[in-house]
Amino acid sequence: MERKEVDKKYIWKVSDVFKNDEAWEKAYAALEKELDFKKYQGTLKNAENILAYFRAEDDYSVKLLRVYLYAFLHHDEDVRVAKYNSYLAKVSNLFTRMGSETAFAVPELTALSDETLSALAKDERLKDYDYALTRLIARKKHVLSEKEEKILAQTGEVMDAAGDVFEMLDNAELNLPEIEYDGKKQQLSHGLYSVIMSGKDREKRAEAFALYYSAYRKIINTLATTYFGNVKKDIFYKNVRGYGSCLEAALFEEDVNQSVYENLVECVNEAAPLMHRYMADRKKALGYDEMHMYDLHIPLVEDAELRLSYEEAFDLVLEGLAPLGKEYGELLKKGRDERWIDVCETEGKRNGAYSIGIYGNHPFVLLNYQKTTHDVFTIAHEMGHAIHSYFSNANQPFAKCDYKIFVAEVASTVNEVLLLKHLKNTTKDENLKKYLLNYFMDMIRTTLFRQTQFAQFEQEAHAMAERGEPLNKDNLSAAYLELNRKYYGDAVTHDKEIEIEWARIPHFYRSFYVYKYATGITAAIAIANKILKEGEPAVKNYFKFLSGGCSTDPVSLLKIAGADLTDKRTFAAAMEEFKRTLGEFEKLM
Repeated sequence: MERKEVDKKYIWKVSDVFKNDEAWEKAYAALEKELDFKKYQGTLKNAENILAYFRAEDDYSVKLLRVYLYAFLHHDEDVRVAKYNSYLAKVSNLFTRMGSETAFAVPELTALSDETLSALAKDERLKDYDYALTRLIARKKHVLSEKEEKILAQTGEVMDAAGDVFEMLDNAELNLPEIEYDGKKQQLSHGLYSVIMSGKDREKRAEAFALYYSAYRKIINTLATTYFGNVKKDIFYKNVRGYGSCLEAALFEEDVNQSVYENLVECVNEAAPLMHRYMADRKKALGYDEMHMYDLHIPLVEDAELRLSYEEAFDLVLEGLAPLGKEYGELLKKGRDERWIDVCETEGKRNGAYSIGIYGNHPFVLLNYQKTTHDVFTIAHEMGHAIHSYFSNANQPFAKCDYKIFVAEVASTVNEVLLLKHLKNTTKDENLKKYLLNYFMDMIRTTLFRQTQFAQFEQEAHAMAERGEPLNKDNLSAAYLELNRKYYGDAVTHDKEIEIEWARIPHFYRSFYVYKYATGITAAIAIANKILKEGEPAVKNYFKFLSGGCSTDPVSLLKIAGADLTDKRTFAAAMEEFKRTLGEFEKLM
């Protein structure tokens, strides 16, 4: 479908950001001229000057993010349009220039004594920056001189080379072979592979699985070297900034206590027998003598899709999220009616789905809606992100509005859990109920168990390198295969191909990112259950979390909402949810 064929009500309203391209170009040109932070250099010694600098940086950032948002949205409407690719490149250049011009600030501020920084954090004039100033005290020992920080700021593009190489290999030079599918020979792709893996034809799944991994196997030495390069980058920054480990460095940046990571890995490992039980049930339900890794993606329940129009799907989401109260429901309707959402799949449009929330603007949501159960949940998920951004932006100053990545998946997953429980508890269709139970188990399997498996692999790979062991295809594959056996158990045949699955995971080039998916769903399950059990008091506390931005550390914000990730019982409760769901499914099998 061409974009011009789509009813306007299904197209997001980018003119809410800038009226047109001419207005954008005028704003961009003004920002190019305004970029001047050098006048603040050497002045950050008292509250007045520090406040002036912070406000100038905030003001410029708000305007820069606005021009970025406009370019980003128009680019994703049709990625083929050169004009908006050019707009994005221009904005990227301004971000880089701003980063270079402001590189003096952190070294200057951390040169101040702890007592001075502590007093500044308590100064009423700087209340918008109290958390940031407090964090500077903790960061002091990891900040280098101004000259060294400038050098480090300029290493970014070089240090990202491993990720760039992987992306090029994975997307442009993998040389995936052809496969006979849908009555014709066609080249296997990442998208086609996913389609085949969730399809009913088992022989075709086995064939695609073997072909797919054969392509990675041909370049496995290069991929191992590339990943080792990424790990060496992490070790370089860890050493330069004086952290005890790469994991410590990553958690410090998010202001997350290491006990959270340890709780996650420990509790998921303790619950491995539950996953083994689910795998045995899956094998039995499928009726296989042997269940392979390519058999894990097909639904166990057929013909239970919710084939709803977009309007019907949105109304169902409103029903499912009713426990969040009238205000939340009205915001969802506002987003739909005031065109925050780009709904339809069109030629050239970016695939997938996301939400983007930039301060000073309402959030925007990209969908490519199809009449599937998955896409109904996608509406709930992305609107969860959007409302989280809405609350944080509305209740925090710019300096505190941007919530940490650590909590980014919580609100979206709370919505999914609430919607799923609503559907499960209200449907009279036993087949749909079985489908939803299976859907929930697979959500927990892929988001909690699998992402923790990934996180454990990252931790082990970095630990090997930190001990001075060079990473190669053999020790990486051996470590991954051992974890795969540990997580999935004996009911699964651990095909030789799966030992190199690590080589195709793009998230590994954003080190220690994936564990946040697992902590996110753990927190979301705790919060959703609290809302369903306690009602309005729990909703009020949840709204405090949604409104919190980065006003304090993310673990403390989650505690307000009722999810204490420093307590192992929170993780144990998520495992108990999985166990209950598994028990319900087994009764219906």
